[in-house]
Amino acid sequence: MTDAFPLIEMSGPPRERGRQYGRQATRRIALGIEHYAGQLATMSCDWAMIRGLVQEYLPRIEAFEPAYVEEMRGIAEGAGVDFEAVVLLNARTEILKLGQRHANDACTGVVALPDATQSRELIHAQNWDLKVECADTAVVLSIRRDDGPDLLTFTEAGGLARSGLNAAGIAITANYLESDRDYCQTGVPLALIRRKVLESEHVALAMRAVYATPKSASNNMIVSHAGGIAIDFECAPDETFQVHPERGLLVHANHWVSPVALAKLKDTGIANTPCTLYRDLRVRGLLAPQIGRITRESVKAALLDDFASPWSVCRPPRPALNGTVTATVAAIVMEPALGVMEVAPLPALSRRFTTYRLDSRAPGASGAARSGAESKGVLHV
Repeated sequence: MTDAFPLIEMSGPPRERGRQYGRQATRRIALGIEHYAGQLATMSCDWAMIRGLVQEYLPRIEAFEPAYVEEMRGIAEGAGVDFEAVVLLNARTEILKLGQRHANDACTGVVALPDATQSRELIHAQNWDLKVECADTAVVLSIRRDDGPDLLTFTEAGGLARSGLNAAGIAITANYLESDRDYCQTGVPLALIRRKVLESEHVALAMRAVYATPKSASNNMIVSHAGGIAIDFECAPDETFQVHPERGLLVHANHWVSPVALAKLKDTGIANTPCTLYRDLRVRGLLAPQIGRITRESVKAALLDDFASPWSVCRPPRPALNGTVTATVAAIVMEPALGVMEVAPLPALSRRFTTYRLDSRAPGASGAARSGAESKGVLHV
């Protein structure tokens, strides 16, 4: 489970991109479907009920971006699976919660602005914590586009996006939040909002996609630009709050931080992820003394922190409070100006990062961006 995540390369119109994706990631897509359908089955939710839940979201998805429906149809055709199963993979947060069972995305995100780094380039990173089985279903997508910037994204197989960067210098990470406003409306699935960010040529429109799109559930999304901007958006389904960097450093775990947000809603997620209360403090405390000379290696070391293990920034496989076995599935470190993403699977067990690249080095570069993967070996901290 600690092999490098496979690189899936795609190009062409949406449906054809989807077919390419499905053919290359068939096994991992099937594993993901089996995994989430199995969870739903334990809640007496069969495929007929899953199809019904998918139908609730399709009008929202089609209104938000019809091309995403076409791409998901292509993925289903390429992988030889039901279209509804691919929509499930892209709306699994929402559908699992509606089925009343969810393993929290207990992630930790960090951005160091150019003034805080040794290279004077922005660094954007996160740990992604979820069920340990997700190490066998995740992939990295390299998408070459004719109608916008090429992009590189880490996601679960069959998903359209999660964390990533694009050739315009825009990057995004996301982590779980809960509030007492969740699931009172049907919004756009979170994975598709992240994809919209990565398709944006302008950071203003990327931030608009996060800020203004109605959601079903709360979520935290950090959007950055290689030119030196980063904003953390704490999103309730119907309202968005902002958290800004301090001294060039932005760190966020899984609890609400904005004083405005805390005055208006109730944080309902801390009971399930109590380590959130100090994970951001640990990462900030490790990086703050290095402000002005932070490197990707510094950020990796902070994300690999094992203080209070197994309830740590870097989580080894352990039972969660809901009975599932969770872990830090991946550590992702990006330098958008260089088009570089480094990813380590199950980093508490193996500190091996693999580098994935967009060939377009400069933000705003035109033309096709290609990606490659190379082993970086074991990181010593």
